[in-house]
Amino acid sequence: MFAAKAITEGDKPQFYRELGDQLEALLAGENDPTANAANSSALIFQMLPDINWAGFYFLRSQSELVVGPFQGKPACVRIPVGRGVCGSAVLQASSILVDDVHDFPGHIACDAASRSELVVPLIHDGRVFGVLDLDSPIPSRFDKDDQAGVERLAAIYTAACVWEEQAD
Repeated sequence: MFAAKAITEGDKPQFYRELGDQLEALLAGENDPTANAANSSALIFQMLPDINWAGFYFLRSQSELVVGPFQGKPACVRIPVGRGVCGSAVLQASSILVDDVHDFPGHIACDAASRSELVVPLIHDGRVFGVLDLDSPIPSRFDKDDQAGVERLAAIYTAACVWEEQAD
């Protein structure tokens, strides 16, 4: 049985290397995207300090994301592609780091306590199929080291899963 181990030493890159190793161990032998998203969001929520939401949104059509497994308060269920931080990350096919969500045009507030956000697109075979979304009640909680670390976590998640073609 997997048990998360506290990461107490090192800088952020080292923290994310160790967290990535733990995520690989947690997902080893499982290829179901939903099961892996549930365990990934739980591990991230447990291990990352100062976050109030960690989870996934998946494209269910070319124009809409639908909430997937997450940890935190209840979330917005549907997000149009191009709207908010999550929808913008899909449209741009790139990560978005927001120091203060109140300054992000069109921010969608699911939890009024959230102040900063990091969204990383999930990409398989060159196509975006969803995002990994992290929120924090602390302004400027995330930096470029967090972005690089969470991009690695998203890649580990994506590589662990077997993907079926989405209907358009």
